[in-house]
Amino acid sequence: MSHSLRVIFAGTPEFAAAALAAIHQAGFAVPLVLTQPDRPAGRGMKLQASPVKRYAQEQGIAVAQPPSLRRHGKFPAEAAAAIDLLRTTRHDVMVVAAYGLLLPQEVLDIAPHGCINIHASLLPRWRGAAPIHRAIEAGDTETGITLMQMDAGLDTGPMIADTRTAIRDDDTTATLHDRLAALGAQQIVKALATLERDGRLPSTPQPEDGATYAEKIGKQEAALDWRRAAVELARQVRAFDPFPGGAATLDGTSLKIWSATAVAALRTAQPGTIVEVSADGVVVACGDGALRVTQLQKPGGKRLAAREFLTGSTLAVGQRFEQPGEQPGE
Repeated sequence: MSHSLRVIFAGTPEFAAAALAAIHQAGFAVPLVLTQPDRPAGRGMKLQASPVKRYAQEQGIAVAQPPSLRRHGKFPAEAAAAIDLLRTTRHDVMVVAAYGLLLPQEVLDIAPHGCINIHASLLPRWRGAAPIHRAIEAGDTETGITLMQMDAGLDTGPMIADTRTAIRDDDTTATLHDRLAALGAQQIVKALATLERDGRLPSTPQPEDGATYAEKIGKQEAALDWRRAAVELARQVRAFDPFPGGAATLDGTSLKIWSATAVAALRTAQPGTIVEVSADGVVVACGDGALRVTQLQKPGGKRLAAREFLTGSTLAVGQRFEQPGEQPGE
């Protein structure tokens, strides 16, 4: 099936690539894709193309990678060239998903039908960079995808449509990301078909009530503070999978904790103290309750289930994980 609507797409990671693939495979013309410049990644820190760029190149779609779209920023010449390219590339609407660059009003105004954003939360909750992580971390029971007509604010534009999904007790950012990426891909294809048919998309202003901001995840947040409640730490571990993981330090060695569940405290112990070691997991006392750690990783090693991890590592009842900022022996 082919469509007359021409779509410029702007996005960078896998979440965005799923939407681009769905739009392209549905038969919409995509004359141009914008994505972030190649970044160094991996052990060799070689430049790597984004998932969106890789898909576009495989399909023979033109790609532009401006470092900025703001004429008065650090890269005025590159921004001006990209804006000129947008103006001279015939299109009807621009779709944006996890692009990573701010779009100034000048860019928002170019497409006849403006810019539609695929956002991975139920707006106005979790505007910003890390809505999937923050929803799990906060203990939200549901999230979803919101299509939004973009304005110059940060995820503040009118809402076009949303789709909801429950956050399961075992969801990590990785599993929820994949589910939301699929929902976003389905939703944008439906919206573009409606736009092509009707010439417009109805939208509703976002309420300010209930608005929250999802700060970008930083590596410094990885450290587990054992003084917190076990249920909060379990959510943190799930939210930080696949990045940056939960970090814990034992006898000066940093370990990654990838899977854990909250359990009732077996006995009173100082937070961070190991109170049980078995093939089922390593139970650590917390400020409230205890955390059963079931998947761990040594520096330079692989993720291992507790049973496998314990065959090559000695963890004993009474050992205590350090608190963030604490020195060994304190």
